[in-house]
This record gives sequence, structure tokens and C-alpha cells, in this order.
Amino acid sequence: MELALAEPEFVFTSLRGNSMKLDGGAMFGNAPKALWGQWMAADDQNMIRIASQSLLVQTPSSNLLFETGAGAYLSPEMKKRFQVQEDHHVLLDSLAKVGLDHGDITHVILSHLHFDHAGGVLKPYEAGVSHELLFPNARFITGQKNFDRSGAPHVRDRASFIPGLAGLLEKSGRLDLKQDKDRLEMDGLEIEFIESHGHTPGMLLSLVKARGVRLLFAGDLTPGHQWVNLPITMGYDRFPEGLIDEKQQILNRALNADAYLFYTHDPLFAASKLFLDPIKKRVLPVDLMDRLNLAV
Repeated sequence: MELALAEPEFVFTSLRGNSMKLDGGAMFGNAPKALWGQWMAADDQNMIRIASQSLLVQTPSSNLLFETGAGAYLSPEMKKRFQVQEDHHVLLDSLAKVGLDHGDITHVILSHLHFDHAGGVLKPYEAGVSHELLFPNARFITGQKNFDRSGAPHVRDRASFIPGLAGLLEKSGRLDLKQDKDRLEMDGLEIEFIESHGHTPGMLLSLVKARGVRLLFAGDLTPGHQWVNLPITMGYDRFPEGLIDEKQQILNRALNADAYLFYTHDPLFAASKLFLDPIKKRVLPVDLMDRLNLAV
């Protein structure tokens, strides 16, 4: 008698979106190029490759998409300024490769509303046409505090937000605003939301739990594996010292939970596990994966 193998109930998949180039010095904050230049190659303009990676989590009844990358909503002028590399909406192609359309997504979870994380919720640019939302059947989930910030940004981070996006999300009637320690549960999947304020007020991290698997979607707390190193922050962070304190606390929690750590901007790796080096006495990324494809 052969035993039937149980079908996986939860599938975790990393999806590529539109890539960019950004200034290496801005991405690595006060770390000198003599250091970060060993980790990531820069061109003659000091620009480095930046990925957009989304996480797709499939349950028996839902398709949850964590972030959408920069997308293709930018005008040609703005696309050139931010050096978005592709002309089309790459994430839609990535969804098609796993047999899905944007209409199949039931939840879009945005850690924050900066353009390089939320721009992909918008349809591709057309001259003379106003912004329109994709994902017509999805609930849009983001943090209350960051949503408020996007409507009244500080002059320092105004350019990071998409004008009018907050209004479109609200008018959709499908916006859910979350706060620290809120939870979302379905089909045995649980997501705990954790607020972080060092990068931008109210960034919403997601600790995903399913069948013993733990995964931390950390947004711009650790945009790539190099930023797991506590002192490494970005020039875009509003409060670097506060972010380092948050990083230490949250990464220790992920380490203790044996959680995967997901990287939204890493051009080489989608996720890793964490290891506490007993000699250096700091958390390091280990078991680095160029893509995540996990079924449980």
C-alpha cells in the first residue's frame, strides 16, 4: 500500500520586478566606498544595481503579494532620473511565469509607500493618462503611520512618495491600514506586523508563519544581505541610529525564530537564514539563496 504524499498548502516564491541604478554612496550611508566597493561594483558614475524583489505567498484560498517594486508608472523623464532599467512592468511577467495574472492577487502588502516599493501597483505609464491601480481584486495592506506620512511628507523624503497614490488606494475601497502587532490570518497562515521607524515612519515589516516555516519580510530595514551588518545603513534612512537599534532587535527575533530573511533590493540574493557568529558576536547572513521557491 502506497501512502499518498500531502500536497503543499503554502508556497513561497520570490518574483523579480523592475531594476534600477542608484548612487552607491547614498545606498551605503556613511560607509566609505573603500568598504562597500568590495561588496558591490559601481559604474563610472558611482551607480550600483538595485533589484526589486517581491514575495508571493500562496495558500489554498489566497495569493498574497508582498510589495510590487518600482513598476513602470514613471514618465520617461523620471525613469531616466532613477535609472529604471526596463521599459515594461517586469513583475507582471514574473507573475505570468508562475501562472498568475495581477487579477489573481488577493492581497498586496506594502511595507511602505516609497515609489520603489509601491510603484508597481500602478498601470504602466501612458502620456496624458492619469495613474490607475492594477490588482483589481486585492486588498491593499500598509501601515497607518506610513500612509499618513505619504499624504504629508517631510521635505527630505517628499520625492520618495508617489503623488496621489494614497488617494487612489483609499478610493478603491480595498485599503486596510495596520499598526504594530496587528495580525492577518487565513488558511493556517499567520502574518504578524511589526512597525519600524528608522527608514521611514511606520514601515510595516511582516513576520510570516506557516507550518513551522518563519519568514521575515523586512522591507528597507535590510534591503540586501550586506545591510544585515548592524552599522550599515542608507543615506535615505531618516534616523540611522534608530534603525540600527530596530535592526538589532528585529534580526535577533528572526534569528531566534530560525526565520528566513527576505531581501527586496539585493541584485544577487532573494533570501537567507541568519547565524550568530560566536567570535564576532554579530548576526551574519548564511545559506544565501538567489531565488526563493519553498513549498510546505
